[in-house]
Amino acid sequence: METPKRPEPGPAPLTVPPPADRFLAGRTALVTGAAGGIGQACAQALAAAGAHVYVVDKAAEAAEELAKRIGGTARVVDLSVPEAVDSLPDDADLVVNNAGLQHVAPVHEFPPDRFALIHRVMVEAPFRILRRTLPGMYERGWGRVINISSVHGLRASPYKSAYVSAKHALEGLSKVVALEAAPHGVTSNCVNPGYVRTPLVENQIAAQARTHGITEEEVVGKVMLERSAIKRLIEPEDVAEAVLWLCGPGTSHITGTSLSMDGGWTAN
Repeated sequence: METPKRPEPGPAPLTVPPPADRFLAGRTALVTGAAGGIGQACAQALAAAGAHVYVVDKAAEAAEELAKRIGGTARVVDLSVPEAVDSLPDDADLVVNNAGLQHVAPVHEFPPDRFALIHRVMVEAPFRILRRTLPGMYERGWGRVINISSVHGLRASPYKSAYVSAKHALEGLSKVVALEAAPHGVTSNCVNPGYVRTPLVENQIAAQARTHGITEEEVVGKVMLERSAIKRLIEPEDVAEAVLWLCGPGTSHITGTSLSMDGGWTAN
């Protein structure tokens, strides 16, 4: 009896790459301060590019609503509590350290507890997050660390000792990570916007307008943006686009940098 021949193997199934605008499909992102402002814009942009996003914020309702809307996962955490930070997932392929807060006072009147709080949220929390997520990035051979710094990570302003020193520290942390992570296919960069149209900034504009007896437009143009050549606020979506670009193809050699988005502030 003749043995039936096996059918010839057909061509291997094609692996269809994700569409160009979904270049982060299969990746996981962790964004802090993601419930509003710059963080929310970043979370939305990364999710639209295909990433699963951990929406990290202490504002539970807003974080959960955003996570539901973008198909992500809310993680309600107070970043000033080290144990809470250490409970965050460690499997992120890309981390956006965005969370921050502000307090304005001269150095000799600055509350030490407020200074320490700002540094815990804006320096220690990013360190703790990266300490836990970098090993996984190294193992997978790919990762992106993007720290939302500020023009105040490059320049100082009076009355902002905690914020300015924290952003300068974040810049240093970012550069150290860039040097250590380079052999593993992981980049680390800062994005440095000037004043961004967020609820925090808009509240500051209204308060300064009342205090100085001038219009809100004058506060923006003559006070906040005095040193900027472009006299308009940056939109959160513009910052998110810069973050997305740093995660995209063609940026694997960009590391240890500070991407200024300050309207010409630092050109002075």
